[in-house]
Amino acid sequence: MRVSRLASFMGRAENDDVRKEIPGVKEALKNNDTAGAAKRIKEYLEKQTNVSLNIAITGESGAGKSTFINAFRGIKNRDEGAAPTGVTETTSEVTPYPHPDNPNVTLWDLPGIGTKDFPARKYLKLVGFDKYDFFLIISDTRFRENDVKLAQKIQKMKKNFYFVRSKIDNDIRAEESVSDSSKEKTLTKIRDDCVQRLKDLGIESPRVFLMSSFQLHKYDFSLLQETLETELPKDKRDTLLYFAFLERCCLFFTAFLINNSLTEVSEN
Repeated sequence: MRVSRLASFMGRAENDDVRKEIPGVKEALKNNDTAGAAKRIKEYLEKQTNVSLNIAITGESGAGKSTFINAFRGIKNRDEGAAPTGVTETTSEVTPYPHPDNPNVTLWDLPGIGTKDFPARKYLKLVGFDKYDFFLIISDTRFRENDVKLAQKIQKMKKNFYFVRSKIDNDIRAEESVSDSSKEKTLTKIRDDCVQRLKDLGIESPRVFLMSSFQLHKYDFSLLQETLETELPKDKRDTLLYFAFLERCCLFFTAFLINNSLTEVSEN
């Protein structure tokens, strides 16, 4: 059974106030205009289906980009429609992978930066920089000069990027085999090393998220969720959270109608 990682994003927006998020709903409900409120919610949701979110997944060859894409989409590497994986570079061209639960969300598997066909100096132009909303730069060891050059170019062009240190489960197992260090200490050590390395290479305030694509619910995935929800423009955030937002609208409206019915009964 496929379990989508989008589901964990979807559960995070449940406390938002629908009345504040959709223009006109609050005013309509103040006037007991439930039909008007329902119309505005419907119009907003229809508009939202036309908003796309494009996530670029990049990094050097063999960093685990494709496995991360599959995990985020809730499918296994061997499943039909999965991004191909391997120990060498398996992505030779920019490849889109729509999310199976929300086709408006697309993860783009980009070829490794610095490969023969995608040299660092021409990379952003060759991969079609403009179409992406933000970038996840993935590395399974230490972030390298090409990663930093890419991040600096992205930053210069006013888009967000986030560093993802992948295959953390491998590091934890390796550390446990040679020392008594706790998992928390190992994670802190890796994070600090990544941050310091990026600072040394010229990134002023690097944000690094530690992840395992085989245990995506662990480590820093929830922190990445929170960051994206905070930093994405509202329409893009709602696209990422579309089905959760739809569910909240239904629950909110149902609760409002029930509350009104109970109020009318008590008054009568």
